[in-house]
Amino acid sequence: MSQWETEAFRRLGVPLDRVLGAATAKAFQRLDCVSVGDLVHLLPRHLMSGTDLTDISSLVRENRGSEEYVALKARVASMEIKGQAPRQRIELILSDGHGRLTATFFGRPNLIMYWSRVLSASDVGIFAGKLGWFNMAPQLAHPAFVMITPDGFVGSAQNTKMATRVAGSSFIGLYPQTAKLPTWTVAESIDLCLATLDGAEDPLPQWVREAAEQVDMRTALEGVHHPLTREAYDEGVERLLFDEAFAAQVAMAYRRADTLTHTAVPRSPVVGGLVDAFDARLPFTRTPEQVEVGHVLDEELERSRPMQRLLQGEVGSGKTVVAVRAMLRVVDVGGQAVLLAPTEVLAQQHVYTISALLGDLGQPGLLGAEKSTEIVLLTGSMPAAAKTEALAKIASGQAGIIVGTHALLSGSVQFADLGLVVVDEQHRFGVEQRNSLSSRGQNRPHILVMTATPIPRSVAMTVFGDLDISTFTRVPEGRAEVTTTVVDALAKPAWVDRAWARVREEVAKGRQVYIVAPRIDPTDTDQEGTSVVELYEQLNAGPLARLHVGLLHGRLSAAEKTKTMADFAAGSLDVLIATSMIEVGLDQPNATMMVICDAERFGISQLHQLRGRIGRGQWPGVCLLLTKAEETTPARERLETVASTRDGFALAQTDLAQRREGDVLGLRQHGRRSSLRLLRVIDHADIIDVARGIAEEVVRRDPAMTDPGVADFVREIESRAEADFDEST
Repeated sequence: MSQWETEAFRRLGVPLDRVLGAATAKAFQRLDCVSVGDLVHLLPRHLMSGTDLTDISSLVRENRGSEEYVALKARVASMEIKGQAPRQRIELILSDGHGRLTATFFGRPNLIMYWSRVLSASDVGIFAGKLGWFNMAPQLAHPAFVMITPDGFVGSAQNTKMATRVAGSSFIGLYPQTAKLPTWTVAESIDLCLATLDGAEDPLPQWVREAAEQVDMRTALEGVHHPLTREAYDEGVERLLFDEAFAAQVAMAYRRADTLTHTAVPRSPVVGGLVDAFDARLPFTRTPEQVEVGHVLDEELERSRPMQRLLQGEVGSGKTVVAVRAMLRVVDVGGQAVLLAPTEVLAQQHVYTISALLGDLGQPGLLGAEKSTEIVLLTGSMPAAAKTEALAKIASGQAGIIVGTHALLSGSVQFADLGLVVVDEQHRFGVEQRNSLSSRGQNRPHILVMTATPIPRSVAMTVFGDLDISTFTRVPEGRAEVTTTVVDALAKPAWVDRAWARVREEVAKGRQVYIVAPRIDPTDTDQEGTSVVELYEQLNAGPLARLHVGLLHGRLSAAEKTKTMADFAAGSLDVLIATSMIEVGLDQPNATMMVICDAERFGISQLHQLRGRIGRGQWPGVCLLLTKAEETTPARERLETVASTRDGFALAQTDLAQRREGDVLGLRQHGRRSSLRLLRVIDHADIIDVARGIAEEVVRRDPAMTDPGVADFVREIESRAEADFDEST
């Protein structure tokens, strides 16, 4: 905790076990809360006045198909004791006046009689438990409850502090909960944490609060957790949202200012060099967008200030060609260029693609090759001898183009003259990972970040606020159309058989097919959905028995993955059954069909990326989304959305609107805590805009970051980034 300069941040950073005890603190990890700051930023899922009831229909719809722990305030429409002793139960019908939900209690006869008396103390209560499904109908099985009375409450989880909250507040907050943490326990724990913040000054400078028209931190937290009016609650939430937006924007603003203090080696064009040779050998004409962005990169590479640019574009829009030209521009004057990819499969595919584009320009020593550079691959799973050889070529400068994974971030990698870093699929890397390669010498390399996941403006401001942005909106002419169809595997199993028949038909035409599934092995208990291993065995023994079928997933050795990819690229394999690891990078123009099993288990952007692997040649493509999701579910709606359009920008906007960003700053990956607790970049674009303007003024007034409060907001963002960077490397 010594890293914090302000008392407020020191107290917010206190681990929960010091306040709540080890057992309760461990339970809160399920809610992504490990510190006082995490818990006091946990907002109620529902805020209700004394007369409000939970919208039961919305609650059921939001949790359909899952078994989430929920809390609701409802009226007891009826109560009935059913069954015979000793197997009696109470069945309640809970109502909000429109929707209805069953709650069932099981117990010995004496408990049944006691609960029936308690439940009769009032007709309105708060019920908390797991929302399950029985005979296709939702129900709460044995929920904890409190019945609200004029004097406080009675129920199965009596608590003096909860009674005080209910009796002394105009509003009741229902918090996210778990089996071990009902909503009233969460509320009590938040109160304990709030007490530890008494007397701590607001870390946000007063002029910043005034410029943003925000209340002070203590008022905000009281307004969120003990609101006397709806306006007080809204003001509190807005302050917490602003804090997150401000932390992100001021960190970005200082990064932009820092970039201006560094120098880069200008990389001027060489007449008759590798770039000119590359342009002359391209088997196609560059699109106007490729030419325009190429000119921009040429100009920025000639400057003595590091280029910091993001290139975003549709799947197959030609970003790789532009990146290769920029890399050759650096190599032309004796520098080195690195391409950083998130997976070994993608790194290997980039080596194949770049080698194919360069031809003899990428094969030094080849007879007749007057101009050339060596392409070197570096990944973590390479044999020791191969890795040693690659490191030597990188250190000596023999390797002009280096392609690799996170292994390139290791301090053991030494470059002769690193001039350009290209980061592919930036959303899979953090800011710290991107920056780690750019801080290894007196001169900084130029940075080009690429993503095929289109980025709305509000996301760009937050994720890539330190980068200039170029966008490809079109794909090259000549690309074939791809039709997408949702196949209901439950209602129409014959359509699944027809899908495998269609695979055979495509192969009979000389084309190739991808089949994708979400799971590697059927024995994986932490995953759900179809297994590629099981699917490979079933299809090989059945519908695809006489075809050449390959298997690709992350648990294969590097040699096995390389051979499978090479065989598919060479056309030796008719069908490739794989996990989503093929979603980026693979470029096989002969692939015209994709079947995605359990498609509902993939996100919108991921499905769009996967679909982008087909239709890359002259033949039309077909993508089949096999699903068991029911028609009215959100999962099915996502699939219908993907099937309705190939516009990646529209799909990205929909994707963000339907789910949490995960980690919008790119600092944390799947399954880890998000650096943004509350901020939704789509919903809160106006707050982000305000925070960005104030952050720029903060840097202008305080370029050395001497204000302790501002320093702590930046440190909050950076500390999360550093922790994730350490974990990934």
